[in-house]
Amino acid sequence: MVTEKTKIKKVTSPIKEKPRVKKAEEVMTVTPKVGVDIQLDDIMPEDFPTEKELASKPDRYFEAIGRRKTAVARVRLFTRGDKQFLVNGKSYQEYFSLKGDQETSVASMKKMKCLDKFKVTVMVKGGGRNSQAEAVRHGTARVLVDFNNNFRKRLRKAGYLTRDPRMRERKKFGLKRARKAPQWAKR
Repeated sequence: MVTEKTKIKKVTSPIKEKPRVKKAEEVMTVTPKVGVDIQLDDIMPEDFPTEKELASKPDRYFEAIGRRKTAVARVRLFTRGDKQFLVNGKSYQEYFSLKGDQETSVASMKKMKCLDKFKVTVMVKGGGRNSQAEAVRHGTARVLVDFNNNFRKRLRKAGYLTRDPRMRERKKFGLKRARKAPQWAKR
Protein backbone atom coordinates (compact mmCIF):
# COMPACT_ATOMS: atom_id res chain seq x y z
CA MET A 1 0.00 0.00 0.00
CA VAL A 2 1.42 3.34 -1.12
CA THR A 3 0.80 6.33 1.13
CA GLU A 4 2.77 8.77 -0.94
CA LYS A 5 0.82 11.79 -2.13
CA THR A 6 1.18 12.72 -5.77
CA LYS A 7 1.64 16.31 -6.66
CA ILE A 8 -0.53 17.84 -9.34
CA LYS A 9 1.29 20.38 -11.41
CA LYS A 10 -0.56 23.35 -12.78
CA VAL A 11 -0.15 23.39 -16.53
CA THR A 12 0.27 26.82 -17.98
CA SER A 13 0.26 27.70 -21.62
CA PRO A 14 3.66 28.78 -22.90
CA ILE A 15 1.98 31.24 -25.32
CA LYS A 16 0.82 34.40 -23.64
CA GLU A 17 -1.57 36.72 -25.41
CA LYS A 18 -0.24 40.21 -25.91
CA PRO A 19 -2.59 43.14 -25.80
CA ARG A 20 -3.44 44.31 -29.33
CA VAL A 21 -2.02 47.68 -30.23
CA LYS A 22 -4.20 49.71 -32.55
CA LYS A 23 -2.60 51.18 -35.63
CA ALA A 24 -2.67 54.88 -36.31
CA GLU A 25 -5.16 54.42 -39.18
CA GLU A 26 -7.63 52.68 -36.85
CA VAL A 27 -7.42 55.38 -34.20
CA MET A 28 -7.89 58.31 -36.58
CA THR A 29 -11.39 59.22 -37.56
CA VAL A 30 -12.03 60.81 -40.91
CA THR A 31 -13.90 64.07 -40.72
CA PRO A 32 -15.07 65.94 -43.80
CA LYS A 33 -13.45 69.25 -44.59
CA VAL A 34 -15.53 72.36 -44.40
CA GLY A 35 -16.95 73.44 -47.77
CA VAL A 36 -16.50 70.00 -49.44
CA ASP A 37 -19.59 68.32 -50.87
CA ILE A 38 -19.83 64.66 -49.94
CA GLN A 39 -21.52 62.41 -52.47
CA LEU A 40 -23.61 59.44 -51.32
CA ASP A 41 -21.43 57.17 -53.51
CA ASP A 42 -18.28 58.30 -51.65
CA ILE A 43 -19.64 57.20 -48.28
CA MET A 44 -21.54 54.03 -49.17
CA PRO A 45 -19.71 50.86 -50.22
CA GLU A 46 -20.63 49.20 -53.51
CA ASP A 47 -22.55 46.29 -51.94
CA PHE A 48 -25.23 48.59 -50.49
CA PRO A 49 -28.25 49.22 -52.75
CA THR A 50 -28.40 52.56 -54.50
CA GLU A 51 -31.26 55.02 -54.19
CA LYS A 52 -32.71 53.91 -57.56
CA GLU A 53 -32.69 50.24 -56.49
CA LEU A 54 -34.43 51.10 -53.22
CA ALA A 55 -37.09 53.13 -55.03
CA SER A 56 -37.76 50.41 -57.63
CA LYS A 57 -38.46 47.66 -55.08
CA PRO A 58 -42.08 47.13 -53.98
CA ASP A 59 -42.77 48.72 -50.64
CA ARG A 60 -44.70 45.97 -48.96
CA TYR A 61 -45.80 42.38 -49.28
CA PHE A 62 -47.54 39.74 -47.21
CA GLU A 63 -46.18 36.21 -47.03
CA ALA A 64 -47.67 32.84 -46.07
CA ILE A 65 -46.93 29.13 -46.46
CA GLY A 66 -49.41 26.63 -47.90
CA ARG A 67 -49.04 22.86 -47.68
CA ARG A 68 -50.66 19.71 -49.07
CA LYS A 69 -49.14 16.20 -48.85
CA THR A 70 -45.45 16.84 -49.55
CA ALA A 71 -45.96 20.05 -51.57
CA VAL A 72 -44.99 23.36 -49.97
CA ALA A 73 -45.92 26.74 -51.49
CA ARG A 74 -44.45 30.06 -50.31
CA VAL A 75 -46.86 32.80 -51.38
CA ARG A 76 -46.10 36.52 -51.49
CA LEU A 77 -48.85 39.08 -52.07
CA PHE A 78 -47.57 42.47 -53.22
CA THR A 79 -49.76 45.53 -52.80
CA ARG A 80 -47.93 47.34 -55.61
CA GLY A 81 -46.65 46.30 -59.01
CA ASP A 82 -48.27 44.88 -62.11
CA LYS A 83 -51.27 42.66 -61.36
CA GLN A 84 -50.26 39.09 -62.15
CA PHE A 85 -50.22 35.62 -60.60
CA LEU A 86 -46.82 33.91 -61.02
CA VAL A 87 -45.97 30.34 -59.99
CA ASN A 88 -42.24 29.55 -60.04
CA GLY A 89 -41.62 32.48 -62.37
CA LYS A 90 -44.32 31.47 -64.88
CA SER A 91 -47.96 32.43 -65.27
CA TYR A 92 -50.24 30.07 -63.37
CA GLN A 93 -51.93 29.03 -66.65
CA GLU A 94 -48.52 28.12 -68.06
CA TYR A 95 -47.30 26.28 -64.94
CA PHE A 96 -50.46 24.24 -64.33
CA SER A 97 -51.32 22.67 -67.67
CA LEU A 98 -54.63 21.11 -66.57
CA LYS A 99 -57.67 23.39 -66.35
CA GLY A 100 -58.73 21.85 -63.01
CA ASP A 101 -55.35 22.61 -61.42
CA GLN A 102 -55.50 26.18 -62.74
CA GLU A 103 -58.92 26.68 -61.17
CA THR A 104 -57.81 25.08 -57.89
CA SER A 105 -54.68 27.23 -57.59
CA VAL A 106 -56.54 30.56 -57.88
CA ALA A 107 -59.81 29.50 -56.20
CA SER A 108 -59.18 31.46 -52.98
CA MET A 109 -58.32 34.62 -54.94
CA LYS A 110 -61.46 34.26 -57.08
CA LYS A 111 -63.58 33.63 -53.98
CA MET A 112 -62.55 37.04 -52.61
CA LYS A 113 -62.73 38.68 -56.10
CA CYS A 114 -59.15 39.92 -55.95
CA LEU A 115 -57.36 37.89 -58.63
CA ASP A 116 -56.67 41.01 -60.72
CA LYS A 117 -56.02 43.38 -57.79
CA PHE A 118 -52.61 42.14 -56.53
CA LYS A 119 -49.29 40.84 -57.75
CA VAL A 120 -48.89 37.32 -56.35
CA THR A 121 -45.67 35.33 -56.60
CA VAL A 122 -45.54 31.69 -55.53
CA MET A 123 -42.55 29.38 -55.06
CA VAL A 124 -43.83 25.80 -54.89
CA LYS A 125 -41.87 22.57 -54.61
CA GLY A 126 -42.45 18.93 -53.78
CA GLY A 127 -45.42 16.68 -54.47
CA GLY A 128 -47.31 16.34 -57.73
CA ARG A 129 -49.10 18.96 -59.77
CA ASN A 130 -52.46 18.46 -58.05
CA SER A 131 -51.03 18.73 -54.54
CA GLN A 132 -48.98 21.75 -55.62
CA ALA A 133 -52.16 23.44 -56.85
CA GLU A 134 -53.88 22.74 -53.53
CA ALA A 135 -50.81 24.01 -51.63
CA VAL A 136 -50.96 27.24 -53.66
CA ARG A 137 -54.68 27.60 -52.83
CA HIS A 138 -53.94 27.07 -49.11
CA GLY A 139 -51.09 29.61 -49.19
CA THR A 140 -53.07 32.26 -51.03
CA ALA A 141 -55.97 31.88 -48.59
CA ARG A 142 -53.59 32.36 -45.67
CA VAL A 143 -51.94 35.40 -47.22
CA LEU A 144 -55.33 37.00 -47.94
CA VAL A 145 -56.25 36.62 -44.27
CA ASP A 146 -52.95 38.30 -43.34
CA PHE A 147 -53.85 41.13 -45.70
CA ASN A 148 -57.42 41.54 -44.43
CA ASN A 149 -58.72 39.62 -41.42
CA ASN A 150 -62.33 40.12 -42.59
CA PHE A 151 -61.69 37.54 -45.35
CA ARG A 152 -61.27 34.76 -42.76
CA LYS A 153 -64.95 33.86 -42.37
CA ARG A 154 -65.64 33.35 -46.09
CA LEU A 155 -62.38 31.47 -46.73
CA ARG A 156 -62.91 29.25 -43.69
CA LYS A 157 -66.45 28.41 -44.83
CA ALA A 158 -65.13 27.48 -48.28
CA GLY A 159 -62.55 25.19 -46.61
CA TYR A 160 -59.49 26.93 -48.05
CA LEU A 161 -57.86 27.73 -44.69
CA THR A 162 -57.91 24.13 -43.44
CA ARG A 163 -54.67 22.26 -44.06
CA ASP A 164 -55.59 18.89 -45.56
CA PRO A 165 -53.83 16.40 -43.22
CA ARG A 166 -54.12 13.36 -45.49
CA MET A 167 -50.63 12.05 -46.19
CA ARG A 168 -49.37 8.91 -47.85
CA GLU A 169 -49.07 6.09 -45.33
CA ARG A 170 -45.61 4.61 -44.92
CA LYS A 171 -44.68 1.23 -46.38
CA LYS A 172 -44.61 -1.62 -43.85
CA PHE A 173 -42.08 -4.45 -43.94
CA GLY A 174 -43.35 -7.74 -45.34
CA LEU A 175 -45.89 -5.87 -47.47
CA LYS A 176 -45.63 -4.48 -50.98
CA ARG A 177 -47.03 -1.07 -50.00
CA ALA A 178 -48.58 0.32 -46.84
CA ARG A 179 -51.28 -2.38 -46.74
CA LYS A 180 -51.02 -4.46 -49.93
CA ALA A 181 -49.81 -7.94 -49.09
CA PRO A 182 -48.08 -10.34 -51.46
CA GLN A 183 -50.28 -12.97 -53.11
CA TRP A 184 -51.30 -15.73 -50.70
CA ALA A 185 -51.31 -19.36 -51.85
CA LYS A 186 -52.97 -22.09 -49.83
CA ARG A 187 -50.75 -24.87 -51.28
